Amino acid sequence: MHTQLEFTQGMNIMKRSDFAYYLPEHLIAQHPLERRDASRLLTCNRLTGEIGHRHFYELPELINPGDCLVMNDTRVIPARLIGEREGGISPIEVVLLVDRGDDLWECLTRPGRKTRKGTKLSFGNGVLTGTVEDIVKDGNRLIRFEYDGIFLEILEKLGTMPLPPYIKEKLSDPERYQTVYSKNLGSAAAPTAGLHFTPELLKKLKDRGISLEYLTLHVGLGTFRPVKEENITDHIMHSEYFSISETTAEVINKARKSGGRVIPVGTTSCRTLETVADENGIVHPGSGWTDIFIYPGYKFKATDALITNFHLPESTLMMLVSALASRDFIMKAYEEAVKEEYRFFSFGDAMFII
Repeated sequence: MHTQLEFTQGMNIMKRSDFAYYLPEHLIAQHPLERRDASRLLTCNRLTGEIGHRHFYELPELINPGDCLVMNDTRVIPARLIGEREGGISPIEVVLLVDRGDDLWECLTRPGRKTRKGTKLSFGNGVLTGTVEDIVKDGNRLIRFEYDGIFLEILEKLGTMPLPPYIKEKLSDPERYQTVYSKNLGSAAAPTAGLHFTPELLKKLKDRGISLEYLTLHVGLGTFRPVKEENITDHIMHSEYFSISETTAEVINKARKSGGRVIPVGTTSCRTLETVADENGIVHPGSGWTDIFIYPGYKFKATDALITNFHLPESTLMMLVSALASRDFIMKAYEEAVKEEYRFFSFGDAMFII
């Protein structure tokens, strides 16, 4: 398993504030565009330093036959529940984060002070109940649920989509916070770089001779957890479950061997590939948990280019893209995106780091 400690040698210590940038609040996208692939696409060429302005539907023109796009097929569960505690009258918010098995979930609760060990919770007038069994790191709760029927079907009735905290408007169509290729339930947040794809665009890419491969990484809300330490190497990453099949690994390795580029769609796909790749860039199939933290100084093994959304200032994702394209170039690109009024974050526009 890779950890952040592996990447600190031979680099100057970077500070959280090195990854801050100015963002006017009105550029934070509050809703998706009517057409997924109508979003804008900022192209960033690392070799020439050129920054270009395109639209996402033009992506097939930017990817070569023989290249391989790697996408995360996780599906967001309606993980936000509103219930009440035994003997209480005020509502309790519970967000499911990680399935620990046997109906035990690691959860985020609000207000935390009212969900102490032993607290009993009820949702949907008792259709679903739970007991807080323990309090773990970061203050998350381990809750054991009880119910009759199928848990995911109950969630579909009682739960809602746990949208990021910077989205204030209600989402009219929950499917717009899912990728069109989402399949494996388990995420608390969407792999948002994939939200721009349509079935028609995927067909165009495939017809052009581009491999489309899928892996799974269940995104946790740790994605939105701020880096609090000024020395970024002191930040502890959250762990997320991943899975990559033997067939997917074979196609990726074949593409690279044939001279094609391996292009992850989103930081989640990128982190998974970098977790399972060896020092020679060979991707190995498997499943498990990753807490890989990628920041400047890291040497990429399985990523040749990256399709990604715009990220929160001072976030681990800003650090990842700065590792791929250099901090100075990323800051220049973000300054250009702000100047041209691109839409930011989950429902915003995208960038293609080449």
